[in-house]
Amino acid sequence: FWRSRTQWIGGTGIIDLAVAILPLLGIGGMQLFVAEAPGITPDKLEPRIKETAKRLWIIYCGLTLLEMLLLWIGGMTFFDAINHSLTTMSTGGFSTKDTSIAYYSSPFIQYVIIIFMFLAGTNFTVIYFGLHGKRKKVIRNEEFKVYLIFCISVSFIVGLVIFNIDYNNSLERSIRDALFQVVSVITTTGYVTYDYTAWTSFLMMIFFFLMFSGGSAGSTAGGMKLVRHILFVKNSLLELKRILHPSAIIPVRFNEKSVNRDIIFNILAFFMIYLLMVCFGAIAISSFGIDFQTSIGAVVTTLGNIGPGIGDVGPMHTYAHLPSGVKWILAFIMLLGRLELFTVLILFTPFFWRKV
Repeated sequence: FWRSRTQWIGGTGIIDLAVAILPLLGIGGMQLFVAEAPGITPDKLEPRIKETAKRLWIIYCGLTLLEMLLLWIGGMTFFDAINHSLTTMSTGGFSTKDTSIAYYSSPFIQYVIIIFMFLAGTNFTVIYFGLHGKRKKVIRNEEFKVYLIFCISVSFIVGLVIFNIDYNNSLERSIRDALFQVVSVITTTGYVTYDYTAWTSFLMMIFFFLMFSGGSAGSTAGGMKLVRHILFVKNSLLELKRILHPSAIIPVRFNEKSVNRDIIFNILAFFMIYLLMVCFGAIAISSFGIDFQTSIGAVVTTLGNIGPGIGDVGPMHTYAHLPSGVKWILAFIMLLGRLELFTVLILFTPFFWRKV
């Protein structure tokens, strides 16, 4: 329960709790909120950041309680229901069972967790607007539309492949397993109902690349965040257009608004540093004699704060067998990933320590 509780507190970022309290001490929290919820700009629900944080926490607590009740009704013990609701909404993925959600054969429990993993990976301001009947703001949100379509389309493809290779499975079971694993990896929750590395090499590669996606900005999910992928793709496509029309001013637009070039540069730098960390981390771990698949899988999944990776750290394995040096490296990589890289790496730059 202690471990589940710590994951839950860190879910929306301890910083969100801080911005509701710091103003009482005369300390502004807007800069901290922006750092913890990376995106274009955080949609303020209220004029004051303290009121926004309070409303996000009410939604967070309400969804946690609702999931706990549904899991309890679905057949989990009260203790298991509490723990799984805490670690689902925080996208922490810690289970009270060694086999994770595969322990529970109940389709109801699995569907409940799928829904709440998806909600946990959704921008909480979008959930707020949805609960208050502001459907236009939900529908017009580009990141949410990409998130929804991406989860459904990839799950459908994975489900068909599973059904094709395992005729003993019903189509519903194949789609459910696919939906559960896809949403779990995209939202960086890390729950498992099946060992996806045992399906086919094709599906293992799909799940490996899903580890680079991440959930929505302003959600409890880790990873690179979908908004960065959207802006990266948009800017790349527009760059081709700029080559043909060098004198034209062609801004990148997101949610019908022009995106500042500084944000685009920040995203490009983030992608570069993220990939460099994957490369350097994998090289460092392989120096301990770990095979390539396990090395790259461990780094990608810890940097994205997902949990299960590929190789010897797959869904049905743990990190217990790894050397102590590897565990120290992965612990640091997890910290880097959870704090959005720049927050930690800036501490190692001379610019941070230089007196102005």
